[in-house]
This record gives sequence, structure tokens and C-alpha cells, in this order.
Amino acid sequence: MSEDPNKIELPAPTCWPIVAAFGLCLVFAGLVTSLIVSAVGFLTGLIGAIGWFRDVFPHPKHEYVDVVPESERAAAVKRSDRRVEHMNFGEGGHRLRLPVAVHPYLSGVKGGLAGGFVMAVLACAWGLFKYHSIWYPINLLAAAGVPSLAIAGVQTLVHFSALGLLVGTVTHLTLSVLIGLLYVVLLPILPARFEWFWGGIITPVVWTALVVASMRLVNPLLAEHVDWPWFVVCQVAFGVVGGYVVFKSEKVETIQSLPLAAKLGVEAQHKDP
Repeated sequence: MSEDPNKIELPAPTCWPIVAAFGLCLVFAGLVTSLIVSAVGFLTGLIGAIGWFRDVFPHPKHEYVDVVPESERAAAVKRSDRRVEHMNFGEGGHRLRLPVAVHPYLSGVKGGLAGGFVMAVLACAWGLFKYHSIWYPINLLAAAGVPSLAIAGVQTLVHFSALGLLVGTVTHLTLSVLIGLLYVVLLPILPARFEWFWGGIITPVVWTALVVASMRLVNPLLAEHVDWPWFVVCQVAFGVVGGYVVFKSEKVETIQSLPLAAKLGVEAQHKDP
């Protein structure tokens, strides 16, 4: 150890660690190229490891560096008495991802079923008024999944079909529940003052436009015989009723403000005093 107060002892610089790392890299590179590359890498890594070992054993190599005079050193950083107040995640106005509260999924199922019921009643009323049969709209909806109904005429569609009733009911219930769940996700991100307008009118009109564009590919018979003004009325009725049921349900806070342990369901063990 140097006794000169103007010098400081530091570990001596060495290139052997990077040589050993390069050799190890060649060893793995040879696994996908050639055995010769791995052999060269092994020798290179071995040489690097030996050189590295000799630098630290039996005594680490050091060098002495001149100490920078006090006058040439950087000025000390002045400490400030001001402190930054740290907030816990999700508390005290901490920034969160919107929405911070959502409707429960069960309300989406209830809203979808309620809206689907109203839509089914209006559709059957339209079939009864125009074709004197409540089975006409049901068979039209089922035509996408029942080949015999897809090529049937009006005289066949106005009569009861057990398969058409089954397929139409399952299709209608499934779509109603899925759209109800969509409302659960959609309503919390809409403007709060006009949720009824966006969810009950604008959203049904938008997806009706999408249905109009794709109906000829999904259900050509329904696209040919559907009464589009009445179809829009049914969609809006579904949106108003389903959106109302979802909107009136009590929101629940998202778990984004909870600590990781709470999100994972980890319960902390504590001893009674």
C-alpha cells in the first residue's frame, strides 16, 4: 500500500474478462455453426480465464493514481430543505388508468337479456303485423344456421319450425348477452352526462350500419326480407333498455389501485397479540 497521501490505490485495469466472455460466446456460436468455432472459443475462453485468475491471485493487482487537488475538484452539491411528497399508487389523486370504476359483468348479462326480450317482442310484433305470424322474424334470424330456411320462401317462413325456433333463440340470446357485456365495457368510457344518448341511440345506430354492411355475407335471406327502419327501431330499443339496466347497476372499483399482493390474492399472516 502506498504511503504517499497524494496517491490512491485502485484495482489495475485488465482485458481478460472480456477475452473470457468472447471465448464463451464463440463456444455457443459453434453449436449452430461449426465444431471448430466452439473449439476456438473454448481455447480463447480458457486463456482469458487463466489471465483473469492470475490478475487476482495470489494477490490482486493494483495501481496508484494521483489524487485530484481539493481546489480542482467539483464543488459540492448544495442540499435543499424542500422535499417531494410521495403518494401511494391509487391514493391521494395518483394518476390511474380510466375508467377507475366499471359495472359488474352480471349487469351486462341482465341488460343483454332485458334488451333482447324487448327486441324480440318488437320483432314478433312486426312479423304479426306485416305477415300475420310471429314465426317469420324468428325463422329469418335462424336462416343463417338452418340451410332449409335459407332457401325457403315467405309461405314457409310464416309457419312454425322447431329447429328454427331453437337456432333463432340460441342465436338471439347469445348475441344479446355478448352485446350486454360490451355495454359493461363501453358505458364507463362514454361522457357521463350523455351516456343514455351514446349508449342508447348512437351505439345501436353504429352497429346497425355494420350489420347492414355485413348482413348479405352472414344471412342473405335476412338481408333480403328485413324491414330496415323497423330493424333500427328494434336495435335502439335494445340499446335503451340494455344500457339503462347496465347504467343503473352499482359500479365497482377496478383493482389497479390495489397493491400487488392484493391483486394476486395473497393473504398476509399476522399473529394475535
